[in-house]
Parts: sequence; structure tokens; C-alpha cells
Amino acid sequence: MTGKAKSHQFRAETRKVLNILTHSLYTNREIFLRELLSNASDALDKLRYLQSKGESVRDPDLPLEINITIDKDKKIVEVTDSGVGMTEREMIDNLGTIAKSGSEEFLKDVEGAQPGGDGSEASAAPKPSAMEIIGRFGIGFYSTFMVADEVEVISVPALGDSAPYLWKSKGEGSFSTRALDGEEAAKYKRGTTVRATIKEDAAEFLEAFELRGIIREHSNFLAFPINVNGERVNTTPALWRDPKFSITQEQYNDFYKYLTYDKTPPLDVVHVSVDVPVQFTALMFIPGVTQDSMFRGQDDWGLDLYVRRVLISKNNHDLAPQYLGFLKGVVDTEDLPLNISRETLQQNVVLRKISQTIIKQVLNHLEKMAKTDQDKYEKFWQLHGSYFKFAFNDAANKEKTVPLLRFASSVTEGDSLTSLDAYIDRAKTGQKEIWYISAPSRDAVRVNPLMDGFRRKGIEVLYLLEPVDEILLSNLQTYKDCSFKAIEHSVSADLESFPDTVDETPKVEPLKGDQKAELDKLLKTIHALLGDRVASVRISDRLSNSPAALAATTAHSSSMEKIMRAMQKDNTTPQKIMELNEDHPMTRSLLRIHKANAADPLLKDIVINLFDSLLLMDGYMDDPYAMADRTIKLMEEAANWYTEIRKL
Repeated sequence: MTGKAKSHQFRAETRKVLNILTHSLYTNREIFLRELLSNASDALDKLRYLQSKGESVRDPDLPLEINITIDKDKKIVEVTDSGVGMTEREMIDNLGTIAKSGSEEFLKDVEGAQPGGDGSEASAAPKPSAMEIIGRFGIGFYSTFMVADEVEVISVPALGDSAPYLWKSKGEGSFSTRALDGEEAAKYKRGTTVRATIKEDAAEFLEAFELRGIIREHSNFLAFPINVNGERVNTTPALWRDPKFSITQEQYNDFYKYLTYDKTPPLDVVHVSVDVPVQFTALMFIPGVTQDSMFRGQDDWGLDLYVRRVLISKNNHDLAPQYLGFLKGVVDTEDLPLNISRETLQQNVVLRKISQTIIKQVLNHLEKMAKTDQDKYEKFWQLHGSYFKFAFNDAANKEKTVPLLRFASSVTEGDSLTSLDAYIDRAKTGQKEIWYISAPSRDAVRVNPLMDGFRRKGIEVLYLLEPVDEILLSNLQTYKDCSFKAIEHSVSADLESFPDTVDETPKVEPLKGDQKAELDKLLKTIHALLGDRVASVRISDRLSNSPAALAATTAHSSSMEKIMRAMQKDNTTPQKIMELNEDHPMTRSLLRIHKANAADPLLKDIVINLFDSLLLMDGYMDDPYAMADRTIKLMEEAANWYTEIRKL
């Protein structure tokens, strides 16, 4: 004979919360299983603690595990643990009220957001997300009513000889409790069973594959076995909890593949366990392949946040800054509540301390890699340098991040790179600038006429091959008393104090008298031919091996000007100054043609093609088809002259 059921009334605010859970939350309803499994895991942890103290517990030989069974015919899902269990009083206290979980704040927030004001289904407002609501207000067990018409809880306490008790409710105004005895009581051993009668519109939760997927997503790393219809689901261990010295590289690789589905082993592993200022463990991987997801979407980067092995937030953006967005891994802490929302996370002091510690640990790891394994660090930079360059936004860690930056330069070959410290060590005596040039490739730098003087003086130039590079240096401005300066803003005075280190091309006889006057006329003719495409035409004092170059008319470099124009959606070609090398053979030829006939069509074709070539090297091209046509005509002229001279 069973005990008589006793009816209990939910408190008024509890009834309102249950009404909202039952009728108004339709998104992320799978979260109910995460909450039940977290409760079960906590109960098992408490039981294990009792055993460690030497307490005599009921059914001591029961394995510590969680079992989920599905009865599709009866539409029932049961979640059973062999944990500490509850007495009747504990069931009434723990399951009969939500007051301790912030129900009043919950109601105020939800009701204030809905025009109906009562959280009813009739409200026209969008249905709130179960993930956010439950996470924010810690009403985990009650989330079961989102998917169940009725919930029963049968519990057998681990201590003492109290009878099993049944708690039962439809999530409306009341619940009941009654003692079990006889054959009914004999069915249950130590622990708790939550039996949910699934709603018609939640039938997907009667499918084993659906529950397995939820477990793998949210609860895969709980410390205790989770079985669905007798088959264990969570077979991957929470590797980050193990001591580093006991983990093999193969285990790290396997876990990385499980976490990312990336078949390529990680380049490196950062495994840290921290006790102060907060307690957490982090297992982070530097992928061995380029991660191209940074600009594909807001949620494509970040570490996964766990609280006591339960997934709280995937791709969390608050654990590490975006310049460390290449990292893949997990962070697990005991110092956050299990039920915490995204909004609360963003304002949480504990999370900020975790983030600060992660940044410090990762930067220390990269610093050590750069010192002890240069080849690996250069491989890291080739793969993930595009992420790391955005560290210029992190002023607090500038002293750590800037020495880790790497660039191609005029003294590095192939894929080799240099640090800013190495550049300064190689700088000329008295050199106070770190010179740089922005270009799309090394080949583009090679033909850039502005490199002439720097090659002649043997002064190293950094190659900025990505748009972000110049933004980075513009933000830094200086490093170790050296200022960053684009070579297009150089003047002869910047280099004249340094001796030449390479032989110059033999110089032609300097222009004199009438030749100088003719040169002035040529400059005016060139300006007239180019019109408003140039700001002015002048003789250069910094070219040696190139016939001409374009000089900026603003304080911005060409690359920065392109970025600014792109932001303003300005597709026009900027006006620049055309500089001419008066000693170059091409200039001398133009001078002779001009002297013979200033209106010679060939002069116009050469000048315009020369200017277009400079524009092309500068990253601009107004009319490539016209340039191609002129080039063919000039080649035809050159071929005719060559055959006449050689009498071919």
C-alpha cells in the first residue's frame, strides 16, 4: 500500500515562472537536458564527497553514473543518477520554490518585455530564448516543463533509512509528495530519477539520437558516465583536467581533432591551470593550418567556456581578444555559477580576470616560442600573423605584443621575417627611423623606384604586404625611440649622412646651361601633357636607377590613402607629384626629342606611358586598355628603329 499524497501550493511568483516556461519559451528547449544532467552530476559529486569522508551511504556498490531511458510508447524520458538523493523535506524545499533563484527579477524582466504583461502565449512579443532565460535566472530544473506535460521526481536519500518519495507536478498551481513503499519502493535505489512525460510538440526529445546530440554539445565532459538506453555517450575525457605531465602529444592531437574536426595536428598546445586570482583550467591549441574565419562572421572565433565541465558558452568572445582569435580550445572554471547568461558574462569580474590571465599566458608562450624555436614561430606567424597584427588595439599589453610582431624586409629572403628589435639592432649608426614601404608583394617592392636611395645606402626597409600593417605602425608611431616613416616621405637629407654601400650606376655628364633651360621646358611640357592628373612635375633628388617616381602630396602614404579612399567609397585616382631623374637615360632621350620637336607625338606617348607605369606600380590604373595600345605602338617604333640601325 502506498503512502497518501500530500498537496502543496507553489508560491505566486513560482506559478508565474512555470506558466512562462510552460507556454512561452519555444527556442533552445533542449537546454532542459543540460540542466537535469548538471543537477545529476552535482548529486554524484556530493555522494562522492560523503564517501571520501567515510560516511556510510545506502547502496554503496552502485556505480556513480547517469542513465537516461526513453519509452516512446508512453512518451516518457527518465534521467536517473545514483547520487546523494533527497528526503521529502529537501524535495519540498528544493523543488517547491524558485525564490532563491531570482524569480521576482525573472518575472519583472520577462513581463516588462512583453506587451501582454503576463507572460502569456497571447503576447505579440517574440518568444524569449530558453538558453538566455534559464541561464540568467538559474531555474534549471523547471526548464523540464518546457517539454513535459507532467514531471515526476523519485528520490532515495544516501544517508539514513528514509523511504523513497515521489514529487509530482504538471507545472501549474501545485505539486504533491508521497512516500513509496512495498514493491513500488523496491524499484528504486539511492539517487534521483526525473521522469518527464513529453509534450506532443516536443516529440523529438523521444529520439535517442537527439538526446545524444544534446549531450555531446552541452554535457560531454561531465565526470560521470552518461548512458542513453544503456549506451555510453560521453566517451571523450575532459583532457584539460588531467595534469600536463601525464598527457601525451597524441592525446592532445586526438582531442584537438575531436574539438575542431581538423585533421591537421595543431602547431602547438597551451595548457594552463591557474589557482589565483581565479581558479580555472584552459586547454588551447594553435592550429597547424590557416584560420580564415575571422571576417566571415561574428561568432566564428573564441574559446568554449565550461563551468564544472558543462558547456556555458561556445565561441565566447570575452575569454580572449580578437587578435588571439586563431586559438581553439576550452576554458573550465569553478568560480562562475553554472547558470549564467551571456549578458551577465560580459559584465562578470571573474571572467575579466580569466581573460587577463589567458592573454598573459598565451603571450608568454609565444614569447618563449620566438626565443627557443624561431622556425616554429615563423610558421605560426605565416599561419596566424594576420590575426595577431590586430594586437595594436590592446594598449594594456603593448610591451608584450610589439616584440612579437614580424615583417618581411629588404634584408630577409624567401619567407624569412624580422622583428622590430632585430631591425633596430641592424640599423645604421645615427638612424632614428624605422623605414617601411607598403606594397602588395615583394615583386612590387623590387620595381618601386623609391627604393633606389635605400638600396644605395644599405638601409633596411620593412615590407608592409597587408593593409593592416600600415594601420598597425600608424597606431604604434614609435618603438624604442625610433619613429616609423614611409619611404615615400623621405627626402635626400634623410639619407645623405649615410655613406653609399653599393656601386652606383655610372653617371652621365651633368646638364649645363642651355640643357638646364631645356629641362625646365620639358618639365612644363610634361605637366601640360598630363594636365590635372598630376599636381606638379619636378626633378628628383632621391632617384638613381629609376627614371621617375610619384611623390605624395599629403602626410598619408599611398597605402593609407587607398584605405581611407576605400572607406569613403572614393574610386578616383589621387593627384601626386611626378619626380623625374634628370640623369637617367630615358630622361636624356626625352630631352633630345623635346629639343628637336616639342610637339612630337612620340614624346606624348612615352610621357603618358611612363606616368601610367608609375600609377600601376602605385596601385592605380585609369585605363589599362589605352596603356596597352600605346605600349604596342611604342614597341613597334622601337622595333623599326632597331632593324634600321642594325640594317636587319
